[in-house]
Amino acid sequence: MRTIHLKNAKIITMNKDLQIVEGDLLIRNNIIENIGIVNNTADETLDCSGKVIIPGFIQVHTHLCQTLFRGMAENLQLLDWLYSKILPLENAHDPDSLRCSALLGCCELIKGGTTTILDMGTVHHTEQIFIAVKEIGLRAYIGKAMMDMGEGMPQQMKEDTDRSIGESVALIESWHNKEQGRLRYAFAPRFALSCTPALFTRIKKLADNYELIIHTHSSENQSEIQEVEKLTGKRNINFFRDLGLTDQRLVLAHCIWLDSEEYDILARDKVNVAHCPGCNLKLGSGIANIPDMLDRGIVVGLGADGAPCNNNMSMFNEMRLASLIQRPLKGPSAMPAQELLKMATINGARVLGRENDLGSIEPGKLADLIILDLNKTHSFSDPDANLYSRIVFSASPENVDVVFIDGIKVYENKEIKGIDETALLKNARTELNKLKNRL
Repeated sequence: MRTIHLKNAKIITMNKDLQIVEGDLLIRNNIIENIGIVNNTADETLDCSGKVIIPGFIQVHTHLCQTLFRGMAENLQLLDWLYSKILPLENAHDPDSLRCSALLGCCELIKGGTTTILDMGTVHHTEQIFIAVKEIGLRAYIGKAMMDMGEGMPQQMKEDTDRSIGESVALIESWHNKEQGRLRYAFAPRFALSCTPALFTRIKKLADNYELIIHTHSSENQSEIQEVEKLTGKRNINFFRDLGLTDQRLVLAHCIWLDSEEYDILARDKVNVAHCPGCNLKLGSGIANIPDMLDRGIVVGLGADGAPCNNNMSMFNEMRLASLIQRPLKGPSAMPAQELLKMATINGARVLGRENDLGSIEPGKLADLIILDLNKTHSFSDPDANLYSRIVFSASPENVDVVFIDGIKVYENKEIKGIDETALLKNARTELNKLKNRL
C-alpha cells in the first residue's frame, strides 16, 4: 500500500463546517486517510509550505468532442451555432480525430485543476472518448449524444431509436465502472429538439435499471424554448416532468429561461443544474438566476461546456464569471467566493450523487486534490486576505502546482504524466486538417 504525505499546507476542506486546516494530509493508495497532524512514515513526502490544498474541481457539463473546434463557431446564437457549425463538425469526426479532441480537452482540464467531468460525447465513436480519458487518468462520466429526430442536422447523425439505445447499452457494458470506478456512463440525450418522447422514455427506464445519470440540455436560449413549445406544446422542464424524467439523477445544463412553475419542479423533484456562465455569455444566451435556485435548495454545479462556445475550459474562469455576472443584478455581496468554490467542488459531487466520496477533503474520501501556489504576481495578496476570494477572483490555471486523481499524481512541474504535449499538438493540427477536408 503506497502512502503520500503532504506536509505544512493550508487545507481548504469544503466539509460541512467549511473548515480550513493548517497542517498535513496523508493519502493511502487512493484514499485520504488523515488530515492535520500526520506521524506516519510515507513512501513519498511533498513539502507544501506556503501552498494551499483544495478538492479537485468537478465540472458537470463538458463536450470533449468539441475541443478541436475552438474558434470555429464565432458570433452566433445557440441554434445557428449548433446547426450550421457544430453538428457538421461533429459529424466529420472519425475515431482518430475524436480521440485527439478528447485528449486535448483532458489536458486543458487537468492543467486547470479539474479532476472529474460529466461529458456529453457525439453520436458516433464515443468509445474513443473513454479510451482517451482512461489513458490520461481523469475521472469522468461520459455518454454518447443521442439524437433520433430533428431537422437541419447532418443525416448521418439522425439515429434510429433502437440503434441509439443499443449503442448506449453496449457502451455501458464495456465502460461503466471501469478503472476502479473512475470511468462511468451517463445517458446523454442531446435536448428536447433532437430526441423523441419514446427515446426519452426508454432512456429513463434504462437509467433507473442501471442507476445512471441522465445528462441533457434545457432552457438555454429563448428561440430554443419557442421551438420546443411548438413541437411539444410545453416548456422544457414541463416536458421532462411529464415524461417522468425529473428526479435527482437528472442533470440539466443551463436552465437560463425558466418560469416560476419550472423553478418549483426543479426544487420539488431535486433536479440538478449545470451552470455554464462563460458559454451563456459568449453565445448571448442570457444569465441564469442561480441565487434564486440556491435559495430554493436546487443543487447547482459548474461547467465550462465546450471549447467552441466558451473558448477555454478553466473552472477558475467559470467561478469568477458566475459570481460577477450576478452582482449588477443582485448587489456586491451576491454569490460570495465561498459559494463559488462550493459549486466547483462539493456541489459538483452532489450533482453526480457522489458527495460521500468526492468534493471535499475528509478522511475516507477519494484523493482527488489540487495543490495551489498562490505566490504569483497575479495572485499575490496579504496572507490574511480572504482565501476563497484569492482563489475565485485572482487564481488561474497558472497557480495549479500538482493534481492528484484517485491518489495518483497526474500533473506536476507543468507536465501531465505520460503525455507528450508537443506531439499531441502536432497530431491535433494534423487531425483538424483531415477533419476539415472531410466536411
